[in-house]
Amino acid sequence: MRNIGVAGCGRMGSGLVKNLIKKGYYVSVYDINEMAVQKLADIGAKVKKDIRAMASEVDVLILSLTSTVLIEKLMLNSEVGAFGALKKGAVVLDMSTNDVDLTRKLSKIAKQHDLEYFDCPLSGGPSGADEGTLTIMVGGCKEKFPYILPVLEAVGEKIDYVGESGAGQIVKLCNNMIVGGIITLLSEAFLTGERAGVSKQKIASILQKGSGQTKVMEVFGPNLLKNSPEEVKFSLFNMTKDLNLYRSLAESAGVPTVASESARQLFQIAEYLKKGQQDSTAVFEIISKLGVEGKSNL
Repeated sequence: MRNIGVAGCGRMGSGLVKNLIKKGYYVSVYDINEMAVQKLADIGAKVKKDIRAMASEVDVLILSLTSTVLIEKLMLNSEVGAFGALKKGAVVLDMSTNDVDLTRKLSKIAKQHDLEYFDCPLSGGPSGADEGTLTIMVGGCKEKFPYILPVLEAVGEKIDYVGESGAGQIVKLCNNMIVGGIITLLSEAFLTGERAGVSKQKIASILQKGSGQTKVMEVFGPNLLKNSPEEVKFSLFNMTKDLNLYRSLAESAGVPTVASESARQLFQIAEYLKKGQQDSTAVFEIISKLGVEGKSNL
């Protein structure tokens, strides 16, 4: 299992490729972004013109894509889909954040082709992908999990098998809902504190010493404190996508989204205002504008 293909060479995918090559795997890459794939070719990756050409040669196909529509197309389309090209016994590791129902559908179809399909969403952001320190939540066939573990260990540090197909995506969506919610809570609290007379830097230092301490503050706090959403830890576009996927998951489970809906709506507004390529902390500006003298300043 030495030949690996990676579809999607953005900030996460490029880090995966780098670490796989470092661990001695033969890596092929596919992405429509020619500049991105050329950078990976420079460190030893083999560039493929389409996903089917790549899929026909690899033992493991990794997906690192930002769109559920694109994932479905690249796997199922009769003309360009990878399922029709993968060798029997090959494995698909979907490291994207994906819709749970689509994940389970793709897993069933994979079995019809004598393939294995694992959902392996990631936590740790581009820096974790680059450093090989990602947390990976794995859903899929428990008996086959040991078979894929060496590949996962090449790119991640904390790897948890969490259940059958879709389980990894469920955990990731719940995780990102919490992260998005806490970013909005921190934004509101900092804005309230500053306007009431205490700097957000002082509030943050005390929060991290008390019961309000949170990992989200460690990761995203610097951007909130410096007002620097251009320094992207996790894009607002991706967070909005994940919050929308979480809402669909909660609704299908019969759970009211009373706590998460306001955060989702704030991220939707920020994306509508063309902040999608900024960091998720750009939502701070939305709350700030909404709060000017109690009136909307949008």
